[in-house]
Amino acid sequence: MNGYNLKESENLLICNACGTQFETTDRSALKTCFICDDPRQYVPPSGQSFSTLADLRANHRNEFHPNHRDPRLISIVTTPKFAIGQRAILIRTQSGQNVLWDCVTLLDGNTIAEINKLGGLHAIVISHPHYYSTHVEWATAFSCPVYLSSEDMTWTARETERRIPIAETRTDILLGSSDTDLVEAGIVAIKLGGHFPGSLVLLFDKHLLIADTLLTVPAGVANWKVNALGEPRERPKGANTFSFMWSIPNFIPLSANEIVRMWEILKDYDFTSTHGAFVGTDIEDDDIKARVLQSMQIQTKYMGFGEHPFLHALW
Repeated sequence: MNGYNLKESENLLICNACGTQFETTDRSALKTCFICDDPRQYVPPSGQSFSTLADLRANHRNEFHPNHRDPRLISIVTTPKFAIGQRAILIRTQSGQNVLWDCVTLLDGNTIAEINKLGGLHAIVISHPHYYSTHVEWATAFSCPVYLSSEDMTWTARETERRIPIAETRTDILLGSSDTDLVEAGIVAIKLGGHFPGSLVLLFDKHLLIADTLLTVPAGVANWKVNALGEPRERPKGANTFSFMWSIPNFIPLSANEIVRMWEILKDYDFTSTHGAFVGTDIEDDDIKARVLQSMQIQTKYMGFGEHPFLHALW
């Protein structure tokens, strides 16, 4: 475990609503969570409360679920659900330089052992502050850097020298190999903004890991391939696949201009699948890029911008 001490920080307080770990064990000193007090998040009706890693390790576990189409992508999800309930995705590469996309709060001995068995971690990249969780623990346990957008570094709750700020729109986390015996895609962090100023997506071999920078909606994962009689059918016109939100839980959409700005960045990249923040939000479709654009245009139109030139954009 690279000298990581499971006991050392197990009593630091963790917000039950968002999973953020704080640099204190004093419950009288920490009465609110600054992540949850932000209008993009919320405090539950039951009120603000805190747990610890010791609590989580006693009652929760992490499960590993390889993607059924590409086992190089492995979802890590905590059960029972804790806080927001997002997954992390372990990207396994032929070179052994594995990258973790996003982060879950629970880190225990079994999780560390399983990831080390799979090759350890070369780097961690986190999409936005709601998933910062216990990333200091993870970076320490695996002796690796953690990449966060420079715009969003003010939302960190603990100090560490392992953070690397992402300042550019495109940042290569791992470069692809040109070795004839080892040809593989690189891993690229793309800063789209939107939900947070620095919200990221991650591109690996035409897989676009989107967290909720692009929010996968029920109509996006619906099965419209056949009707009730088993006959082939087409996806209904006007059905969206994604929404683009400033606040997901509070249902506050992004502006039309912000959506257009995000597309101007994303249109330069090719991808044939998207992988959202939660298990069950993977979409494999050669036309998925067109579906992103269509979803952006649908949201723009129904926010009252029926004459916006973006509605005629093509990719």
